[in-house]
Amino acid sequence: MTTRPILTAFAFLTLLSTPPALAEDTLPQPKKLTISQGLTPAQAQPLLQAARRYYAFWNTGDEAYAQAALAPDFVDLNLPESRPQGPTGPLVASRTFRKAVPDLQVSVEEVWVAGNQVVGRLRFTGHFTGLFGDLQGKGQSIQFDAVDIYTVKDGRIAANWHLEDNLALLKQLGVVKP
Repeated sequence: MTTRPILTAFAFLTLLSTPPALAEDTLPQPKKLTISQGLTPAQAQPLLQAARRYYAFWNTGDEAYAQAALAPDFVDLNLPESRPQGPTGPLVASRTFRKAVPDLQVSVEEVWVAGNQVVGRLRFTGHFTGLFGDLQGKGQSIQFDAVDIYTVKDGRIAANWHLEDNLALLKQLGVVKP
């Protein structure tokens, strides 16, 4: 007869409440990484870790990643109209966009780490099967690029400046005619 360990109720609830997706080995890795000569890998690690958690949020839609990556006083430096400022803004943006593109994924093409900043070149892909405003998707593929510049303080993203290729996206969604 083999014996099995019995999980206490507390241990079982702890397992359930700890998202396994936050395991560090599941975070997106940049295809190309450049660390400035002024930083050691140990100094770059907390900056890169915050960025990778935020990339995981955009890749999966799992808000626990955003909550782990963003500082409580996070500021979007080029906040789109109608999006709330602070950590809530990206959550709203992700929920809204995932209604249009439920299978949204992000690949991290390149990352540069310098000073207290991380610059990432990202590629978003998926299929427009949901709703974008009043427009219903027909399953068409979408692909667009973005650049994010994060300022990291105390291991979390304090500010973000970003630029997305919205024209390419809007053409693919059918909002703008090619």
